[in-house]
Amino acid sequence: MGQTIRLKGGKELEAKLKDMAKKVEKPANLRVGFLEGATYPDGKGTPVAAVAAWQNFGTKGIPPRPFFSNMVKDKSPDWPKALETNLKSTGYDAEKSMELMGVGISSQLQEAIIDTNDPPLSPITVMLRGMKSNDQSLVVTGKTVGEAAQRVRDGKTNYGASTKVLDETGHMLNSVDYEVD
Repeated sequence: MGQTIRLKGGKELEAKLKDMAKKVEKPANLRVGFLEGATYPDGKGTPVAAVAAWQNFGTKGIPPRPFFSNMVKDKSPDWPKALETNLKSTGYDAEKSMELMGVGISSQLQEAIIDTNDPPLSPITVMLRGMKSNDQSLVVTGKTVGEAAQRVRDGKTNYGASTKVLDETGHMLNSVDYEVD
């Protein structure tokens, strides 16, 4: 927890308060999530943040899986107390405190990705995953989606593809990061 400081006289208190104020007066901003430069190795440079947004809010073809929004809603009420604790434990060093917050919130975001399971993937999406695992060069197009749909209708195997949402390759999970400036 925080440290106990014993002071004698007004000058010592004034000096300590000035020292604490210097540490806290330097602003420290924290950003947690999928930062600039995080892209998929798809040859197109697709930003991880874009894919995360599509998954979180949904698109015409993807149902919303609000992992990020739910994490913020569920966890953010605890962040002020965590920051208070961090400030005390770092001697009121704003930058160090925000670093600790970054570690904690990024872990919460990764847990949200891992814990999200609904809505489940469509059988066609699972089939496409299986087709890609069987043929690494496969590019998903309208034609391949149609082929996957036909395979599902025909009861063909999906090559044991994962049905876990938000985790086809683990790239999104591993791209969670934070930055303090």
